[in-house]
Amino acid sequence: MTIAEKWNHMNGTMPGFLVDDYLKPKYEPNPIEGGIFINGAVCPTEHFYHRVASLKPGEVLGKDQIILATLNKEDLITGSMSITDVYDEELTIIEQTWDIFAENGDQIRKDFGVITKDRVSEKIADPYTIVYSPENVFVEEGVEFKAAIINAEEGPIYIGKNARIMEGAIMRGPISVGEGTHINMNAKVRSNTTLGPYCRAGGEINNVVMFAYSNKGHEGFLGNAVIGEWCNIGADTNNSNLKNTFAEVKMWDYSKQRFVKTGKQFCGLIMGDHTKCGINTMFNTGTVVGIGANVFGAGFPRNFIPSFSWGGAGGLTTFRLDQFFEIADKMMDRRNTHLSEQEREILSYIFELSSSNRNF
Repeated sequence: MTIAEKWNHMNGTMPGFLVDDYLKPKYEPNPIEGGIFINGAVCPTEHFYHRVASLKPGEVLGKDQIILATLNKEDLITGSMSITDVYDEELTIIEQTWDIFAENGDQIRKDFGVITKDRVSEKIADPYTIVYSPENVFVEEGVEFKAAIINAEEGPIYIGKNARIMEGAIMRGPISVGEGTHINMNAKVRSNTTLGPYCRAGGEINNVVMFAYSNKGHEGFLGNAVIGEWCNIGADTNNSNLKNTFAEVKMWDYSKQRFVKTGKQFCGLIMGDHTKCGINTMFNTGTVVGIGANVFGAGFPRNFIPSFSWGGAGGLTTFRLDQFFEIADKMMDRRNTHLSEQEREILSYIFELSSSNRNF
């Protein structure tokens, strides 16, 4: 589940959003007066939910100097508040982009119990599909299996509606497969991986979170990575997730505008929405690629590629916005959808916002 969906399961109401002005047309605010404002990076637990529900005016709940929840909207916006109550229980907070894949396995395990509670899985009718620990596998309606190996001994496997698991695919939990997603022939999907709705997955995938409508349909390794929506990974593309020196990996931090230590030895690729890469692209350890980039060519491209870049190791130029929209429209048309005017305005804003990073 997304973090918003987790909250929906907690209280039966989808939350609203307090966002920067350019995102407001797409992300609706909470219409309820006197609502509770909760840090969107928090993965909720039952204990945290009940603590937040008991907040009183003037209270600011926090943990490790991070504000978690408050009733005081104006003070939150101006940043003029300090923590009055410390939350001492265990809590997962997605503070950095790499936390998305690092915490994913644990979140799959927790969500699996919530989603499948008091429900019965569809049967896997294919006689040539092998399932280990079937009690840890939940299959929604319309899923097609063909001679696959499903191993849930070390973690649960959830497969959404109308997914296709093709011949020779091997999956080892914990894994979540979204609605309408295809696992291609001979694909190897390893632990702690989430494939969002309507994705294509092939080759070897390990500890990856891939958001909706993205494709990695061919051979090649993708590991310890986060892939945004509407991305396309070219055939035989690989990313490194471990330095030859076994040293701690550094990654680009947008808020600090520099590389920072991740505290991780395994850290692969962060790729923003609508980014594409050509065949045989080689991403070095700890690479961050922004939104709307098109990466191609021989050699290792730099390990920070700004949004709306065009090129690779041989050099980068700006990916013109009209060109970008033309390609995005073609990709989305293949899935019978399109960019809304709201999304075009958001992407145009990000194009301008990211121009300072494109110093080429």
